[in-house]
Amino acid sequence: MNGWRAALLILWLPVVGARAAPAAPAEPAGRTVVARAGISMDQAVRMVERRFHARVVKAETQKDDSRTVYVLRLLNDSGKVWTVRVDAADGSVQ
Repeated sequence: MNGWRAALLILWLPVVGARAAPAAPAEPAGRTVVARAGISMDQAVRMVERRFHARVVKAETQKDDSRTVYVLRLLNDSGKVWTVRVDAADGSVQ
C-alpha cells in the first residue's frame, strides 16, 4: 500500500504544482523595456487614478519625439471624460 501511495504522490505532484504556480504571461517586448526605463503602464494607471479620483477606461502607449508616453482616458463619478499623458521615463503628467 505504501508503494502505491508513493507512486500516486509522484504522479500527482506535477499536476498540483502546475495549478499552484501558473506561468506568467509573456509581456510585449516594448513594455518590458519601458518598465525598466522608468514607470510601467500599470504604475501610471494607479498613479493617475489616485491623483484625479477617476477610473482609467482606456490606455495606450505612444512614441512622442523618441520618448514613450502613456495616453490614459479617465472617467470620473460625475461622468466627465478627459485624457492625460504620462511620460514613461519619469512619471510626469502632461
